Amino acid sequence: MKSLRFNRKQLCIPYAVFLVLFVIAPLVVIVYYAFTNGEGKFSFDNFVGFFTSTNTLGTLVYSFSLAIVTTVVCLIIAYPTAYILARSKFKKKYVLLMLFILPMWINFTLRITALKEVLSVLEGNISNYPFLNSVIGMTYDFLPFMILPLYTSLQKLDNSLLEAASDLGANKATVFLRVTLPLSVPGIISGITMVLLPSMTNYVVLDMFNNKTYIMGSLIGRHFDAYDWNKGSLISLVLLLIIFIVTLVTNRFSDKDSNNRGAII
Repeated sequence: MKSLRFNRKQLCIPYAVFLVLFVIAPLVVIVYYAFTNGEGKFSFDNFVGFFTSTNTLGTLVYSFSLAIVTTVVCLIIAYPTAYILARSKFKKKYVLLMLFILPMWINFTLRITALKEVLSVLEGNISNYPFLNSVIGMTYDFLPFMILPLYTSLQKLDNSLLEAASDLGANKATVFLRVTLPLSVPGIISGITMVLLPSMTNYVVLDMFNNKTYIMGSLIGRHFDAYDWNKGSLISLVLLLIIFIVTLVTNRFSDKDSNNRGAII
């Protein structure tokens, strides 16, 4: 009787099964409904309707605007925070980092509800400032996802490069702009990717803040709630393509920056 031999390629089997069942199969279903009508016949009507509907295009622009503003605000807050935590000599800086990550351990609905109560006390009727409150809620929700990659990137900086720049006569501002900031670009790109893309679809924040405007996630949910799987799938497919393009561009930019930094060093 031949003994059973273990092959390392067999480790790929569970992952392959998971990939087929929970990634490829749902994607096939989305593509099918996106390019068929209510009768199951092949059609481009959903695709044409997406790019000819002012309501859909307006929602797409609003989603992009909300996501871009949220990402910029998160970056403005997160970069100084991550820089201080990574480059400081605090013995308890890991504890400080944990304080920023701690809200992620609390239930999302509970966190947004608590923030809603705070904003209600400060503003009164929070529905009077829908865009502002949406940005605040998104920033509160996604800020840790911007801090973590920035902190990791800044933590790994080679101090000898900073010391060499100082020895060559560069002041602190020049060292930061010419050495620290370029070397932290991968962390910036990673943080932007982790905040920008989810902000376009996280409609729960808008709903909980009584925001009557729609983003792309709201539009998808509305179509599926109405059992209009065809239009909802088409919008999901368009968002998937947008995410793919943004990820491809940011990865190429990150790879190019890494090559340039390697050549400079």
